[in-house]
Amino acid sequence: MNIGLFTDTYFPQVSGVATSIKTLKDELERRGNHVYIFTTTDPNADEKQEAGIYRFSSIPFISFTERRIAVRGLFQATQIAKGLDLDLVHTQTEFSMGVIGKFVARNLNIPCVHTYHTMYEDYLHYVANGHLLKPIHVKEGTLAFCRHLDGIVAPSKRVLDKLTDYGVKSPIRIIPTGVDLHHYEDCGNAAELRKQLGLTPNQPVLLSLSRLAYEKDIDTLIGQMPTILEAVPETHLIIVGDGPAADDLHQQVSRSGLQAHVTFTGEINNQKVNAYYRMADLFVSTSNSESQGLTYIEAMAADTKVVVADSPYTNDLITDPSLGKTFTTLAEFSSDVIEYLQHPAAYPDKPELRHQKLHDISADYFVDQIEIFYRDVVDRYVSTDDKE
Repeated sequence: MNIGLFTDTYFPQVSGVATSIKTLKDELERRGNHVYIFTTTDPNADEKQEAGIYRFSSIPFISFTERRIAVRGLFQATQIAKGLDLDLVHTQTEFSMGVIGKFVARNLNIPCVHTYHTMYEDYLHYVANGHLLKPIHVKEGTLAFCRHLDGIVAPSKRVLDKLTDYGVKSPIRIIPTGVDLHHYEDCGNAAELRKQLGLTPNQPVLLSLSRLAYEKDIDTLIGQMPTILEAVPETHLIIVGDGPAADDLHQQVSRSGLQAHVTFTGEINNQKVNAYYRMADLFVSTSNSESQGLTYIEAMAADTKVVVADSPYTNDLITDPSLGKTFTTLAEFSSDVIEYLQHPAAYPDKPELRHQKLHDISADYFVDQIEIFYRDVVDRYVSTDDKE
């Protein structure tokens, strides 16, 4: 198939959406499909090295300036897509490039599939500090965009439930995003990385890896460090990422006197994340805003246990203490972290379970499900055209 992926966010921007799109593209191409990225311009992109990537003039998004929105491209994208003889459009955003993707699909008379990546009600504070947009506006915008789509991918049951609550009528299928397991097989430079970070080989290390945004609740995580340190005094928290909450989080660490126990690394290249997962004893998150928890499955792929918030998605993903634990209260979070750090040998690996979980979170299985959905959508689209 010839597939066009339309997205406002793509590398060199660092985000879970960009990573999931790259995983989808690479695995689809490995299977013989032709995949083309339609995205926004980026001042850090080297367009000479980007075969199969088409960028359209864009500006930074209001209050979210590291992300961009296209300001033109409807007819240019249509002409490019026509020349590529696209069979299907797969949009990855409800904003500029998503609208362009829907326009292209309609003009080429081909089906349009969409992945609903983001739970926007968790992000309303980015626009006028939450005073301008309300949940009803998210519902109305979602219904408007999802009208006339030929299929929607929901990365988790949480997303499916929200779209159903909104009243979306297009066919929806739950297909959790997968990861390229080969990227996480090698232990890499985990020991060397510990040394670079000033950590001893046996020091208990917690890892937080995400955009430093308020909805990620990293302040809550930092707030639990005194309780953890009281039980395991040598514990060190590594916070990887950058974002709008960075200054406030640095100040919180200083006010709490935790400078010797918390390190901020800033943003790192996606190719280096494996070493960070591998050098940590636990991956931890107190966020309740995740729609798919890509970092959770990356940690599991790197054989690092996780302690994350309870949800239908995480409870389905983390089914045994050999993989990690989910929590419902902060007291439970701290207790789980302390238990793992004090008794690491009490939760040995279970090879058969791990093998099954790795299969379920693999890019290979992810794209198996995507290709089945594509075929179903195309067959239904052709059938509908024939009836008309």
